[in-house]
Amino acid sequence: MPPAFSIVNPPAGRVRAELLAVPVGAGPTLGPGADAVDDALDGKLASFMAEAGFEGKPGQTLAVPTMGRLAASAAVLVGVGDFGALELESIRRAGAAVARKAAKAKSVATTLVDLADEVGIDRAEAARALAEGITLGTYRFLKYKANGDASRLGRVHVVGRGGARLQEALDHGVRVANAVAWARDMVNEPSGEKAPAAFAEMARRLLRGSGVTVRVMTDAQLKQAKLGGVVGVGQGSDNPPRLVKLTYAPAGARRSLALVGKGVVFDSGGLSLKTSTGMETMKTDMSGAAAVIAAMSVLRESGVKAKVTAYVPMVENMPSGSAIRPGDVLRIRNGKTVEVLNTDAEGRLILADALSLAVEDRPDAIVDLATLTGACVVALGDKVAGLMGNDEGWVNQVRGAADRVGEAVWPLPLPDDYRKLLDSEVADLRNISSGSYGGALTAGIFLSEFAGKVPWAHLDIAGPARSGSEDAYVQKGGTGFGVRTLVELASTFTRPASKLPAPEPARAPAKKAKKTTSKTAKAKKSGAKKARKG
Repeated sequence: MPPAFSIVNPPAGRVRAELLAVPVGAGPTLGPGADAVDDALDGKLASFMAEAGFEGKPGQTLAVPTMGRLAASAAVLVGVGDFGALELESIRRAGAAVARKAAKAKSVATTLVDLADEVGIDRAEAARALAEGITLGTYRFLKYKANGDASRLGRVHVVGRGGARLQEALDHGVRVANAVAWARDMVNEPSGEKAPAAFAEMARRLLRGSGVTVRVMTDAQLKQAKLGGVVGVGQGSDNPPRLVKLTYAPAGARRSLALVGKGVVFDSGGLSLKTSTGMETMKTDMSGAAAVIAAMSVLRESGVKAKVTAYVPMVENMPSGSAIRPGDVLRIRNGKTVEVLNTDAEGRLILADALSLAVEDRPDAIVDLATLTGACVVALGDKVAGLMGNDEGWVNQVRGAADRVGEAVWPLPLPDDYRKLLDSEVADLRNISSGSYGGALTAGIFLSEFAGKVPWAHLDIAGPARSGSEDAYVQKGGTGFGVRTLVELASTFTRPASKLPAPEPARAPAKKAKKTTSKTAKAKKSGAKKARKG
């Protein structure tokens, strides 16, 4: 269970908790509440920090003896870096550091939200970031461990002035973090436990009472609906495919947003078989689907006013006598035909059907999430998602939402010149590029063929969907990347002002309109090594 958050008003030194966590900036510079700890040490805190080599760097923590002079049983200093460069992401990461340090404590009090007053950040936004950071910092996937080390943290006292708005921000942060945790659980779940039918049922259970209607299309219904991509990819498995359509339609909605998530519950590569090493993490190939479903679960509680419809194709890509073969031609829902030359480039085939369905429902804008290409990981690494689209204003809107919640994305182009690399001898297009490079871009161009003229953005999350190490509020395994971006996007959604054609060749990435709350990495040049296709 996630910890419960409450607001308390006594001075930091008088709050009863097992642990008091106070921020310290670079220098080190004492932050709100740290003076109480200094008083407990008779003004010797600076000497103590110097002896311990504590400099207030982000992520640093230091346990401090309190000589029994504080109401809290113990104290910990939390480094947040330069106060002048403090952002919401800094508070989110500091909250995760508190969660790790307090894993064996049942209660913690913290003055981290008071940092907002020091640096001019909205207190409610700081409270939400703190709640997200602490809640996500307590996350562990222990379902299959006999002796799992779960966090004991059950209560967080936020020290300082507050009110209903601040409490709602804390509660909202917990709700969104819980949605991220569900997505992480689904990604971490073994593939054998989340066949398409089982995954669809898990989604149905999550969404009960959320104001979202759920429709699950069976294998027979998929064939009747002429969803050739989903049927084709799924036909090699004993576990038949599904497509889940989720609809959130609040009264009076005047705008409509479509979400699409790739749901390959396991990707063997099909007859274009992956190596054994390449399959080790392929239970994570449904990360986009998990993020979309999780985001849908909190739209009503987040006060989203727009209609939001999600299209989630779920398949298992397996080799067998009934599997699609290289050279086969599939007909997608919108009538276009695709020559399948690599069965490991399956994600785009099921997304093509889902995008076609979304376009038919005439939304104001579409965004899809997919662990699509290894090429994007080569270009941007494992912490940054690639962002592409056919409408610059819409791409900027998606990027702004991601920046505000601290999920790193970077715009990539869709050059017109690369479209000819998808020309097929026998079909409307082929599912892999005829060239050796730019795999992330040609995959995006492929998807654009099915987005029509609707403003559309594509997030290739192949890198950040899974982490191989712990980093602040991210644990090893599934990260739930994209959930917070989608919730923020839906909450702030405005109808794109223009419906532009595909970007011109060599168009430079759009510049930020204002300072954002997270720092995205710069795109690296794609390596010469040919990357896996998805």
